[in-house]
Amino acid sequence: MKIGLLVSEKGLYSHKRLKEEAEKRGHKFRIINLTECFVNITNDTPTIYDKNGKPIRDLDAVIPRIEPSITFFGTAILRQFEMLGVYPFNNSLAVLRARDKLRSLQILAKNNIPMPSTGIANSPESIDAIIKSLGGAPLIIKLVEGTEGDGVVLAETNSAAKSVISAFKQLHANVIVQEFIKESSGRDIRCFVIGNKVVASMERVANEGEYRANFHLGASVNSIKITPEERAMAVKASKVMGMDVSGVDILRSNRGSLVLEINSSPGLEGIEKATGKNVTELMIEHIEKNAKPYNKRHTA
Repeated sequence: MKIGLLVSEKGLYSHKRLKEEAEKRGHKFRIINLTECFVNITNDTPTIYDKNGKPIRDLDAVIPRIEPSITFFGTAILRQFEMLGVYPFNNSLAVLRARDKLRSLQILAKNNIPMPSTGIANSPESIDAIIKSLGGAPLIIKLVEGTEGDGVVLAETNSAAKSVISAFKQLHANVIVQEFIKESSGRDIRCFVIGNKVVASMERVANEGEYRANFHLGASVNSIKITPEERAMAVKASKVMGMDVSGVDILRSNRGSLVLEINSSPGLEGIEKATGKNVTELMIEHIEKNAKPYNKRHTA
């Protein structure tokens, strides 16, 4: 099988592991720099080209690992692969849903998946009202398209929350305002979901003085046993978002477990370090079971 990894940054742990496991299982693996691709969609056979103008053909599956800064272009290239019949591990719609925090939370709410109370407002005149509706400070203010803890601010007072929201709005940034779950501050649970199963889970604990439990910010990680309810919640959240693979982040609050957000390109280093499980191999196995080989797709 021929598998393509769609990236804009090479050399990351996750990329190396995917290549290693795919080749170990006998597959041909190609790392494709999205920023160097271009597409011709005007002729009879729409084609994706590399930077040298050489067509990228014969792929059976692609794994998108799209950086936030190139979401629009990256998902456009991914969508083109989908139109050519290449199996996407996740598809472009799922990636776009996850990248937009507001949209993903709206989907979770529609499907009755517990989550922190969240609000959004556009008018400066609505800031006081939205703060009040969420029970007041402390509050978390997030950029709608932030990732890995970037663009996340903890406002400990109502005046601080108002100032942060106003500052973001002056920069024409879209933000959501979310209740702060004090009892889980600095720690969360990452559930790694493949298909209809949580294959691994870890607890992330932030460094002292840090409220964001992100591995790339230095949080410590350890394996954790999740409840059947948390397992079902994570799988349902991934499913309603239309994902084949996801990292579902859960907070344990006084009113029960809550889904914080969903990542369409979950990192592999933290989860494999914490659990000792070969999560990467499970990803390749899923592709093997679901991708239709190129030669079979194009057999008359």
